[in-house]
Amino acid sequence: MIREMIAPRTNWREDCEAIGFSYHSIDGTYWDETRCYRFTADEIDTLEAATAELHARCLDAVEHIVTRSRFDALAIPPAWRDRVARSWRAKELSLFGRFDFAYDGNGSPKLLEYNADTPTALLEASVAQWRWLEQKIRPADPDADQFNSLHEKLIASWRAFAVTWSAGTPVHFTCVADSVEDCGNLDYLRDVATQGGVETRFIAIEDVGWDATAGVFVDNENEEIRVLCKLYPWEWLAAEKFGPQLLTSSLRVIEPAWKMLLSNKGLLPILWELFPDHPNLLAAYFDSGRIAGDYVEKPLLSREGANVIIHQGGTTIAADGEYGDEGRIYQAYAPVPRFGDDYVTIGAWIIGDEPAGIGLREDTSPITRNTSRFVPHYFT
Repeated sequence: MIREMIAPRTNWREDCEAIGFSYHSIDGTYWDETRCYRFTADEIDTLEAATAELHARCLDAVEHIVTRSRFDALAIPPAWRDRVARSWRAKELSLFGRFDFAYDGNGSPKLLEYNADTPTALLEASVAQWRWLEQKIRPADPDADQFNSLHEKLIASWRAFAVTWSAGTPVHFTCVADSVEDCGNLDYLRDVATQGGVETRFIAIEDVGWDATAGVFVDNENEEIRVLCKLYPWEWLAAEKFGPQLLTSSLRVIEPAWKMLLSNKGLLPILWELFPDHPNLLAAYFDSGRIAGDYVEKPLLSREGANVIIHQGGTTIAADGEYGDEGRIYQAYAPVPRFGDDYVTIGAWIIGDEPAGIGLREDTSPITRNTSRFVPHYFT
C-alpha cells in the first residue's frame, strides 16, 4: 500500500459532473485526485477476505442479539424491539453496507466501525474512481485494476429484489431534500435500480405522509408508498411523527429494520465478546475500565466521526457533535495509517452478501469526518 502524488486530470470536474457527482468540491476539497493509493493484488485479497469474514460474523451477532434479547445494550427503544426482531426473522433483504478499516498493507485489517444503515461515498467509490482509473492510470499501465465491482453488483441486487416484489411495484427513494451529498448518492441508487428493472420515485423525507383512513404511507401525489429506500437513519425515522406507524405498517424499507443492530456502535463490544481475539477485531467493551492502554470512546449512534474521542499517549483528540446521550462504547486504539500529514481509512463495501470494492478517505485528523477527502486507488 503506497500513496502516490500525481497530477489530476485536466477535465476532472467536468467528468465528475457528467456522472452526477456534483458535490465533488463540497466543503472545499472532497474528491482529491492529486494523490492515489496503489495496492498489491495480495493486499486487495486480504481486504476482500476481511470484508467477507466480518459480514458473516456480523450476521452471527444479529442472531445473538435477537435470540438473547440484548436490545437494551444498544439502546434500542422498547417499542421497536419486536419490530427489529420480526425484520430479522423474516430475513428482510439488505442492499449494502460499508466497513471502515485501519490497514496499511501489513497484518490484518482492523474494524473501526460498520456503516450498515446509511452508507454514503457510494457514487465516488463506484463510478467516479473507475472512470479515473480508465482515464488516468490505464493509458500508461493497461494491466492496472481496481477493487470495484460496486456498479455491477448493485444492478444485480436490484434485479434480484425486483423478483421478490409484485410486478410493477415502484420503489420510493428518500433523503433530506437539501442535502446535496445525500441526493447525489440517492440519484445513483435510483440509476442502478432502474438498470435493474425497478420503477423508481423520489420523495423528500419531509414529504412522506401517512393516510390514516387507508392505513398506508403516501407520497405527495397521494400514491401509496409500498417500498422505501432511504438515506435517513432508522433512529431518525423512528422519531418522526409517523414513527409509530412504521411499527405495524406493511411498508418494506431498505435498509431493513434489523440493520439498526449493525449500524450501532454497540455491535463492536458484542462482536468482541462473541469472537475474542479475532484478527479483524479490536477489543471493545461497554465499560471503559476494561481496556488497558490507549482507547477510543464512541457514542452508540455517532455518524461521520461526531463525538468520537481518542485517548492516546496521554493526549486526547475529540470531534464535536450532538451524540453521546444514548450511551457509549470503548474500543482499543488502532493507529490509522499516516502518509505525510494525512491519515487514511479504508471503506470496504458489501453488496448483498458479497464484498464489492473499497474507497479511501483522507483527513489531517485521525478521526474521519464529514469533511474528509475521497482519494481513488488501483492495484497491480
